[in-house]
Amino acid sequence: MIRGLNAADPAGVSWKFTIRGNLSMQYRIIGDTMPAVEVLFDAPGESMYTQSGGMAWMSDGISMDSNMRGGLGKSIGRMFTGESLFMATYKAERAGSMVAFASTVAGEVLPVDVGANGGMICQKGAFLCAQETVHLNVTFTKKFSAGLFGGEGFILQDISGTGMVFLEIDGNKVEKDLAPGEVLKVDTGNVVAFERSVSYEIETVKGLKNIFLGGEGLFLTKLTGPGKVILQTQNFNEFAGRIIRMVPSR
Repeated sequence: MIRGLNAADPAGVSWKFTIRGNLSMQYRIIGDTMPAVEVLFDAPGESMYTQSGGMAWMSDGISMDSNMRGGLGKSIGRMFTGESLFMATYKAERAGSMVAFASTVAGEVLPVDVGANGGMICQKGAFLCAQETVHLNVTFTKKFSAGLFGGEGFILQDISGTGMVFLEIDGNKVEKDLAPGEVLKVDTGNVVAFERSVSYEIETVKGLKNIFLGGEGLFLTKLTGPGKVILQTQNFNEFAGRIIRMVPSR
């Protein structure tokens, strides 16, 4: 079944097989602190795409094509979400070839079957890689002031189509199933993705004392059910900011 690869390597991690309609794929997520997803192609012509530089390793029998996926307009839109202008597509030239995509920070890799839930909205920078049948577009929140003041929730990624997409989680994953009308308020940097049925708003933190002394910034994300919400325990932008403040200046 796993042609040309050792099924017991690494550490006996088994392959997962998914099928939806005429789409199928095999993948496995390896590693703990800095995980990666390996994708095994069953037939020539199967492919995955990622942002430029997202590939970690691959076997022989894989061709690479860098392009402005979706044209110049969509490519520029992706740049606003933190992705690169060019996307790289990795296509199998023969059955049994493999390609791997690694996370950029410590955390988890989350597989999502896009066709099973009608698509998702995810935070910028959460996209790792996807099958060719998955569409990645840009969407904006209605609260423009959030973008002016650096709110991470202003620019989002709209994932649609069919097939598998893999998202990066900073830290650990937390899933919440919101009931109709149930509200969850989250620091924007801790939001990974949510189903389309979830209502999404950027809410201004009330009170000058809370804004300047609370340490949570100007905005919070207000999520209203019904639907699933995926959160992450680590806000990497905040973590990086703390590291920068600790670096001594000349």
